[in-house]
This record gives sequence, C-alpha cells and structure tokens, in this order.
Amino acid sequence: MFQFSVMPPLTLYAHVPWCVRKCPYCDFNSHELTTELPELQYIDALLADLEQDLPLVWGRAVQSVFIGGGTPSLLSPAALYRLLSGLRARLRVLPEAEITLEANPGTVEAGRFAEFHALGVNRLSIGVQSFHDDLLVRLGRIHGRQEAIKAAEAAHQVGFDNLNLDLMFGLPGQSELQGRDDVSLALSLTPAHISYYQLTLEPNTAFHHSPPVLPVEEYIETIQRQGQELLAKAGFAQYEISAYAQAGRQCRHNLNYWRFGDYLGIGAGAHAKITQAAEGRIERLWKKRHPREYLAAADKCDGRKFLRRHDAAFEFMLNALRLVDGFETELFSQHTGMSLNIVTAALQEAEQRGLIRWNQSRICPTAHGQNFLNDLLELFLDEA
Repeated sequence: MFQFSVMPPLTLYAHVPWCVRKCPYCDFNSHELTTELPELQYIDALLADLEQDLPLVWGRAVQSVFIGGGTPSLLSPAALYRLLSGLRARLRVLPEAEITLEANPGTVEAGRFAEFHALGVNRLSIGVQSFHDDLLVRLGRIHGRQEAIKAAEAAHQVGFDNLNLDLMFGLPGQSELQGRDDVSLALSLTPAHISYYQLTLEPNTAFHHSPPVLPVEEYIETIQRQGQELLAKAGFAQYEISAYAQAGRQCRHNLNYWRFGDYLGIGAGAHAKITQAAEGRIERLWKKRHPREYLAAADKCDGRKFLRRHDAAFEFMLNALRLVDGFETELFSQHTGMSLNIVTAALQEAEQRGLIRWNQSRICPTAHGQNFLNDLLELFLDEA
C-alpha cells in the first residue's frame, strides 16, 4: 500500500498512429497511411477510450494535453476540433493548460497551422531533425530544408510563440559543419524550445536490421558539444538529457512525466499511469497497439497492472534523474507514496561514486552521473 498526502498532477496524452511514411529510425507505434485517414472514426474511438478511464480520474484537473504520433497534424482542423471539444466536455482541462500538437514540415500541414492555433493548440512541436537535404534523405524524411524553414516561419506568422524544433545529431555522414549549421539555423528561427538528441539504432526498426554507418563516438561527442555550446550561448538552458529551453519554456507535459506525475493515455498503444490514493495504489494501463484492433475493440484497454514498491521507486528515479536539476526530496514521497528512506542505501552509494549531489532539499545528477546515467539507475534496481 502507498500512502499519499497529495495527488500528483494529471496530464493527458492522445496518440495518432499514422504517418505518411515510416522513418527507418522510428520505434514509436506509427503506421504508414496506405488508405484514407479514418479520422472521424478514430476521434470517436479516442473519446470512447477516454470515457472508459474517466472513473479513475473523476474531479481531477488536467494540466496539459499532448497530441503525438505518428503525425497528428495529418488530422483535419474539423477532426482536431472534435477531439479537443470532446476532451473539454469530459475533463476539467485548465484554461492555462499547455496544449501541444506534433507536426511535420509538410506544406499541407503548415497550411493548417492557423486553424490549429485558433482551436486552442498553444504549443507546436515540429520534427525537423536536420536542415540538410542529404541527411534528411538518409533519415528517410519526406521534407527538405526549405519546407522545414517555411514551416517554422508559418508557425510564428499564425501566432505560435511556444514552438519546439526537434533536431538529431550523430547522423550517417554528418559533418561537424552540418551539425553546427543545424543548430544555428534552428536558433535563427526563434523557437522557445529545442529537443536535441542523438540518433540511436532502436530494436525493431529498419535501421536496426540494416544499420547505417554512423560517426564514431568521439566524433558524435564533438558534434553534440558544439551544439550545446551554441544553445547555451543563445540562452537555451538544458533541463533534461535532450531538452533545451528558454527561461520558462520547458515542456510542462514532459516535465510531468519526468517528475513521475499521473497521465491518461488514449489512442493505439498509449500508456497511462494513475494514482488511486484512496486504495493506496498506482496503476498502469496500456491500450491495444494496432490501429485496426484498437478501432474494432469495444474495450480499448490491452492490459493493466498495479505497481509494486520496487517498481514505483525505480520508475521515479528512472525519470527524475534525467532532469539536470534533479528533484526536490519531498517530491519522492508525494509522487510515490513512500518514504525516501526506501532508497537511502542506493542514494548513498551514488553520492560516494560522484553520480549525484544530495542535500536535505534536493537530489540531482552530477555531470558524471548524466554521462553514466545507466550506471546510476542500476543502483536502484535492487532497492525497495
């Protein structure tokens, strides 16, 4: 049994699983769209999915909504209106809630940005990855440099002042000059947030089965370091392993994940984590993964489990230690329902090994701990 003195914040994630073409590095639950998008049927399925989970969150306010994919900007404005209005009719979405929509730099999607903004989307996340056409081809992307630039400009023109750009480094054949140019050009487009992460070859992807030749690790570190220097010089503070933001523009939705908050997950393959304070439980749910199965099923849930003390302690650390500033010590008990004493031995060893800094009010990874995060997290595997 967990004992909660306060309820964690609650957010909502809605997954749209289709994209125009599956990128060879992508391990998300995304499927190439080979027929007409069944958007109205899918929106109805999302809302039915939500209604099944509502008893778990009665009366709780939703602090952010993130619509991800896949490529959710393939939805028409009418379908997005149906989704957002349906969410607000069923949940108490706070007026100041962060509403994020992921988008790709296609010209058709960019033409819809004004309508998305008018519907209440207040944060746009554009998957640029690179501004170099040769690198984009190697990544299997369907846009080019100019489309990416025009998409960011279009977002600003219609009123998006909270814009994220996704960038990747360590790409096949990427030069140091290209790495610098990608970050510099992204900064010139005045986003509020940049996600800057290394290409990795994930299992069950085309790149994993037929690996491209990647730069050597030392070369990748050089590209990363020069990008981080440019970001810092431009006033973008790193607050998570791959997230950089101007002051006050951190992604609130993702921060809730990293702080082990609660979240609803609707859509094919979506996951949820819900605290049930009265019962002293933390429940995880996941939805049917394939869109066809998800659409056909009356019960969208594919599985559920209650976390054990060990699970909750490890998952908290798995997420919170990704944050550069770590977490306030009281947050552990607030969001896990357990005393910090349950992981004291692991914390002491981590401190002795120089992986964390620990005082009465805060625990945060050192630079060494960030570089060896897996080693740090392994210390918590056998705790609790």
